[in-house]
Amino acid sequence: MTKQKGNIDIKTENIFPIIKKFLYSDHEIFLREIVSNAVDATQKLKTLSSMGKVKDELGDLTIHVEVDKKNKTLTVRDRGIGMTAEEVEKYINQIAFSSAEEFVKKFKNKSEAESNAIIGHFGLGFYSSFMVSENVEIKTKTYKKGGSTKAMHWECDGSPEYTIEEIEKEDRGTEIILHIDDENKEFLEDAKINELLNKYCKFLPVPIQFGTEKIQEPIEGKKDKDGNQETKEVEVPKIINDTNPLWKSKPSDAKEEDYKEFYRKLYPYSFDEPLFHIHLNVDYPFNLTGILYFPKVKKDYELQRNKIQLYSNQVFVTDSVEGIVPDFLTLLHGVIDSPDIPLNVSRSYLQSDGNVKKISSYINKKVADKLADLFKKDREGFEKKWDDIKIFIEYGMISEPKFYDKAEKFALLKNTDGKYFTFDEYKKHIEKTQQDKDKKTVFLYTTNQDEQYSYVETAKERGYDVLVMDGALDSHFINNLEQKFENSSFARVDSNTIDKLINKDEEAPSKLDDKQKEEVKTVFERNINKQTFNVVFESMSETDLPVVIMQNEFMRRMKDMEAIGGGSGMMGLGAMPETYEMIVNTNNPLITKVLEEKDENTQNQIIKQVYDLARLSKNLLKGKELTDFVKRSIDIIE
Repeated sequence: MTKQKGNIDIKTENIFPIIKKFLYSDHEIFLREIVSNAVDATQKLKTLSSMGKVKDELGDLTIHVEVDKKNKTLTVRDRGIGMTAEEVEKYINQIAFSSAEEFVKKFKNKSEAESNAIIGHFGLGFYSSFMVSENVEIKTKTYKKGGSTKAMHWECDGSPEYTIEEIEKEDRGTEIILHIDDENKEFLEDAKINELLNKYCKFLPVPIQFGTEKIQEPIEGKKDKDGNQETKEVEVPKIINDTNPLWKSKPSDAKEEDYKEFYRKLYPYSFDEPLFHIHLNVDYPFNLTGILYFPKVKKDYELQRNKIQLYSNQVFVTDSVEGIVPDFLTLLHGVIDSPDIPLNVSRSYLQSDGNVKKISSYINKKVADKLADLFKKDREGFEKKWDDIKIFIEYGMISEPKFYDKAEKFALLKNTDGKYFTFDEYKKHIEKTQQDKDKKTVFLYTTNQDEQYSYVETAKERGYDVLVMDGALDSHFINNLEQKFENSSFARVDSNTIDKLINKDEEAPSKLDDKQKEEVKTVFERNINKQTFNVVFESMSETDLPVVIMQNEFMRRMKDMEAIGGGSGMMGLGAMPETYEMIVNTNNPLITKVLEEKDENTQNQIIKQVYDLARLSKNLLKGKELTDFVKRSIDIIE
């Protein structure tokens, strides 16, 4: 066969500039496509060999990636199935170009995101090479013995014209040579290619060699004076991928250390080991394997998304899995692999794909089942992990109704004594003591045990129990629980006096009449910030504090939710000034003393002191006012 020129039958003008610019939003994806094609060719050869259709010895099937900076080429070479002249004509010229033409027609009047969503239907992976190349060559030789054994050379400069000719090539397989253009010189740097191979090809099922590495090799028959094996440094080809990653194995064949080692491989810069893992392995009604890890979170706000890597037949697809897995599980780490997830499509396409929705539902159920199993088998161990994993579980219960239905059996509530309860256990624990006059159960909670210590102690003195709800999502979670728990409400211990929070209609009679209350109110209002604090009178126990500061439960909860995102953002609460109720205990002897005191300066000093003490307990006393309080306290002592 002599060298021939061909002209592809394409009516669309300037097809290559469009492919070059819009085929993928990220040009670096070309390397994944070319290497993936080489893997496919190798896998097809292995399949044919297993069927007895290939008589040759397969030999070394390693795929080689080489950079020639001087000649500005990037080469991917495999020893796979190869192509005949007819196959080159069919698969490279006819199918791919007709697909490209159809792609361009579909692309017209579409946004880039929409055009990306249809790429997967057209088999255009090979043509991604033209996004970074001014010229592309294919050298290929088929494995077939019965047909032509001549190798073929195909070349195209990014126009509809190509050349094809017979060449001499000793070995079977295909060699793709990319002549990198001046705009994409970065792809001639070893470091860049190494980075991309590690990102996209780290777990492909065929060995991929790029560059070399130095290792220590034992010297046969030589040991040092201490009897230790002597070694020498040698340079060997560097294989960049793990061809049989742990997620492909059966869960029964893997040990706990294997999972930890694989986690370190996935996240080499993470110094904390995961809390536990979930190994996914299903083959019906879809194929799915993977390993999900619950990471150890030092602070609630250290949570990071995009830590789950999505693969299709061990080919990296994306690490942006929102919509592909349930939203709350995007906080987990690990890998998911499914051949039912198509390559080369946008995330919006994946989110609407039927198989992807089934996979998302399955993962949701699998995670819930695993957590339930851990709780059932080792409750003590589960409780020890609870503070680390509760943010994941709470997020799931808030965002996924089906997950809530399963999780309510193992989700825990912790009280200020450090004891853990399931929802049903805790309801029984407080149902007799914390019902108000309307038989409504009140769940008391604290968001900060240290700052709200006095309020917690007051509640406990009344025989009440207080939950610790100090997580990043607890404001949202409390709202969720109130909707689920019948005839119940949640109240933070410092949102009102304890007798108002659990109103049993047992209010003590007041020692002050209305006239006396007005006199006391006048003294207070000349010594406090009336814009921030509203004076309210309540008749509490004589042993209760003379003044306590409270914030409305609803307003405070909305502000807490707004601070972490969501909730009251539409209400604009962030722009509203902080307001509080200053509750004066009409039965405290100190309040009575204010009335009896005739000297106005002494009255003012008493009120300022109890006012500042109340603010100090709420961490509201700062700056000059705190300094004045300290000086006044010293004067009183002296």
